[in-house]
Amino acid sequence: QVQLVESGGGLVQPGGSLRLSCAASGTIFRVVAMGWYRQVPGKERELVASLTGGASRNYADSVRGRFSISRDNAKNAVYLEMNSLKPEDTAVYYCNAHVYYSTTQWNHFWGQGTQVTVSS
Repeated sequence: QVQLVESGGGLVQPGGSLRLSCAASGTIFRVVAMGWYRQVPGKERELVASLTGGASRNYADSVRGRFSISRDNAKNAVYLEMNSLKPEDTAVYYCNAHVYYSTTQWNHFWGQGTQVTVSS
């Protein structure tokens, strides 16, 4: 009932920047929180940044000061500005949203993932 569509990934040189976008659509009563995760082969998916309904922002230590998360409530969208990118940032980035899809039912929904590759 709820889908997340991501965009903005690609290939960038070290020190460059990318902006990831994610929009939620479907039967949405309320979006409580949204966030970004990333995963590399053989490792667990890890939190990169999150933004709660109370506008509280959380960042992984490895990206704090370089990445910035923002949200457009009217569009049910979340963005991730990635600056000063490093090869270690190379991963598949996934959007996640905590969504009420009825007056009482909620779940966490995942996007399809978008590849970010940082290489010279």
